[in-house]
Amino acid sequence: METLTPKKREMLERESRILEVARPMVVREGYHGLNMDRIADEVQYSKGTIYNHFSCKEEIIIALAIQTASKRTELFQRAAQFKSCARFRMMAIGEAAEKFVRDYPDYFQFEQILQLASVREKTSEKRQAVIRGSEMQCISMVAGVVRDAIAAEDLELPDGFSPEKLVFGLWSLTSGAYAIIFNSDSLEPLGLDDPFQTVRQHTEALLDGFNWTPHSNAYDSDKVLQKIRKEVFNNE
Repeated sequence: METLTPKKREMLERESRILEVARPMVVREGYHGLNMDRIADEVQYSKGTIYNHFSCKEEIIIALAIQTASKRTELFQRAAQFKSCARFRMMAIGEAAEKFVRDYPDYFQFEQILQLASVREKTSEKRQAVIRGSEMQCISMVAGVVRDAIAAEDLELPDGFSPEKLVFGLWSLTSGAYAIIFNSDSLEPLGLDDPFQTVRQHTEALLDGFNWTPHSNAYDSDKVLQKIRKEVFNNE
């Protein structure tokens, strides 16, 4: 374990303080509400000190997103270790993804901002690599569950269709749906009183379409979900 010098510790503390101040600015006012002058005033550092840590406000956004990545990874790790068949472990990962959006909406907001090319292209390669590494770790965990299903003969993918391709489909379905849920206020008038449940139903239908057993008509999804929430997430 690396021993931090007093100077390094001081730098990390300053960086943490800057992010602590920036976080509510982004939450309240969005990307355009993040202002380096206001941060400097609030933390009582010079602007030069702020820029020594973050060359632009986009660097602050990606630093906030990096903080969120560790939380998502931790939730996915807990879900992937659920002691059950691969299909139910995939349900647990789905619950982890949903929990991230429900319980940590601020974190999800930072990720949404980071998707903007105008923001991402101004961030350092070093921090982009950290984000990519976190995404790859989560993808690998989910693909590992798919491979376990194949090994248990619960799933047979079509020729040329890798576990990662199935994961990409699930990722696209859920992340796109969560972005709509997060940003739209017109779902309830459409009759979508519980859009998260609708996402779960679509996910189940996709897995049924790949003939992943047990099929959703062979178990009570609500009971499995209750078990996941109790055993994996301690009914948090």
